[in-house]
Amino acid sequence: MSVKKFVSLSATALKSNITQLDRPYKLNFAITYWCQSRCQTCNIWQLKPKGELTLDEIKEFAKKNTSFKWVELTGGEPFLRSDIVDIARAFAENSKGLYVLTMPTNSLCGRQMVLDKLSKILELGIPKVSITVSLDGYRELHDKIRGIPGNYDKAISMFRDLMELKKKYKNLYFVFGYTMSTFNQGQLMKTIEEVKKDIPEARYNDFHLNLGQVSSNYYGNSNIEVKGAPEVISNEIAEFIKRRDFELGIIPQIEGVFLKKLLYYTKTGEMPMKSRSLEASLFMDSYGFVYPSIMWDKKIGNIRETGFDLSTIWSSDLAKQTRQEIRQGKEPKQWTACEAYQSITGNLLSFIR
Repeated sequence: MSVKKFVSLSATALKSNITQLDRPYKLNFAITYWCQSRCQTCNIWQLKPKGELTLDEIKEFAKKNTSFKWVELTGGEPFLRSDIVDIARAFAENSKGLYVLTMPTNSLCGRQMVLDKLSKILELGIPKVSITVSLDGYRELHDKIRGIPGNYDKAISMFRDLMELKKKYKNLYFVFGYTMSTFNQGQLMKTIEEVKKDIPEARYNDFHLNLGQVSSNYYGNSNIEVKGAPEVISNEIAEFIKRRDFELGIIPQIEGVFLKKLLYYTKTGEMPMKSRSLEASLFMDSYGFVYPSIMWDKKIGNIRETGFDLSTIWSSDLAKQTRQEIRQGKEPKQWTACEAYQSITGNLLSFIR
């Protein structure tokens, strides 16, 4: 079954190279904007959300939209939703081709609660369940950026717990998620070396890099100077690439391409390749609003207004117009993993020309 789902995902990604897909295969879904962090890079934590999608509404959405092969449940802190297992189950049961489920965590929820819920999600039969443990610096720096004393130690403990959980669940994949910004520029190598003191088994490959981004519809951080000095951060990325181990497998290879293109984007500020936003993927917030991506605040519609059927929004005149704008390069320039992976797999022909 895992092989069949992998082949289906691969075939859809390859198809996106030569034709427009009639439905998205990846869903980026912020299931809540509640968050206990106090991040310097983000203003989500300042929100007091009301009227977020209920479990019954999410179940109805999952039932009526069954084409997802990759679902990212993000936040806020997704584990603050007590029904996160039921949300994951709704997509697992309805999107029969679901191959990958990804989730971040700030490690501030109760450890045992997270592990219990994660274990139940791992037992749903999804071939790949990926957890990103947020870590933006060594102990003092991470706690300062995240605004929570002791957050670093909780992240380290969470990573150790996941190492133990991996012994039981082979479908578990996890990395540290390091967001590069003006607040930690120049500190990547020191951070990794400090982590290796706490977790000797940790490797450079256990870290995933992202650039701090500005987004009014997601992070709400247009009032913050997030991006660091391009020269400093690009030098860090280049050094990081050199120190990573070569690994076989599709995920490590795509990650390698992602990093090389991240270096290009950091140096130039230009999109490394054609976007697949609103073709291979979309972003949906916790109120049901649909956007092309997490970085573009252009509302395409709301699933509450269409009986939770995405096809009406997907095929609307506004969606068609927005796709044309994306092809014309009018989408805000970005290179984040939420959308970059689909761009990589949707532009494979460019690698063989």
